[in-house]
Amino acid sequence: MELIQTNKKLQAEHGVVADYADEFFGYFGWPTVARMDDGTLIVSSSGLRNYHVCPFGRTVICTSTDDGKTWTSPRVINDTPLDDRDSGVISLGGRRLLVTWFSVDARGAKPSEYEMGLSPQDAERYQQGLGNMTDEATERYGGSWVRTSGDGGLTWDDPVRVPVSSPHGPNRLANGDLVYLGKTVASDEIGKVMNAGSIGLIRSSDNGRTWKAQSSVPLPDGLDVECFHEPHVVELGDGRLLGLIRYDPNHHDYGNRQPGQTDFQMCQSISGDGGKTWSRAEIMDFHGSPPHLLRHSSGVLVTTYGYREKPYGIRAMLSQDEGETWRYDYILRDGGPHPDLGYPSSVELGDGSILTVYYQRPRSVEDKCALLWSRWRLPA
Repeated sequence: MELIQTNKKLQAEHGVVADYADEFFGYFGWPTVARMDDGTLIVSSSGLRNYHVCPFGRTVICTSTDDGKTWTSPRVINDTPLDDRDSGVISLGGRRLLVTWFSVDARGAKPSEYEMGLSPQDAERYQQGLGNMTDEATERYGGSWVRTSGDGGLTWDDPVRVPVSSPHGPNRLANGDLVYLGKTVASDEIGKVMNAGSIGLIRSSDNGRTWKAQSSVPLPDGLDVECFHEPHVVELGDGRLLGLIRYDPNHHDYGNRQPGQTDFQMCQSISGDGGKTWSRAEIMDFHGSPPHLLRHSSGVLVTTYGYREKPYGIRAMLSQDEGETWRYDYILRDGGPHPDLGYPSSVELGDGSILTVYYQRPRSVEDKCALLWSRWRLPA
């Protein structure tokens, strides 16, 4: 694998999916965008929440019928007593959709300066939210989930618990199967295939109703498996699968990184047999993560990722040879006011342009995070 840095800023148009930055329930994060066969765009995210970690996370969707120029107000499609986080969405063809998320008990989260600075009324509301989180609720709602819709998101089938989790969910193969590369969160019936905490692949041949564990990705020798998470997978033109995985050598403890050390990275693995086996993951030694993969109609692989060093923003890397060579650090947007941003995902629009959706504070560090978009084209 060859890596070529560009540091080239691409021309892009920017806009807003959802911005409620001044409201108590105004925080949105970790979105994914999908495009249905009729051109309708769907953005799914964790929204109408209060902060990066809080007891109010909900799964919400926004839709657009004009290539992202305007969007509906966010609509809640999932709201458990837990913190419902991240959300992937994928088109299954026609009006069918699949959404993913994971739910966690946030009672153990350490109080932040933000929480301690809440007004008495908001602090009481925050504590009421924490009070809804019980052991019984965690047993019932905790874990990673998928649910499907057959009518473009108007109604939804019952949730199905799955053994892996990743922000942008699964991808769809040419034969219609779904492959979901994620952090393994359960190890009961799948223990013979994947160990809890590993990066594992599951597959569905019935549009997400049932899933079968298939394999684990071999990680670099001598490194802690807990440094690897939040992967995404795409099918290449010849049927191979390419996976990219977030790699954090300091376990999110960025203050203790060593001089010259790059954290918030990615690594790559390829499967030549449909996901049964994988090459050992190879670390990409540059800053930027987590990945979302799109195979453009031109054949170019497009990976978008967040950039949490100054200037904070959203970047892309491109490959014209199925991941053998990546040109990285194409700058889609910079100048973000705070490093709490990113998790971009992308779709190709009808004219070949690309719409990338992500979250960040829209104007200042005091804002709650909003859902934003950038529309751009592949460079010549």
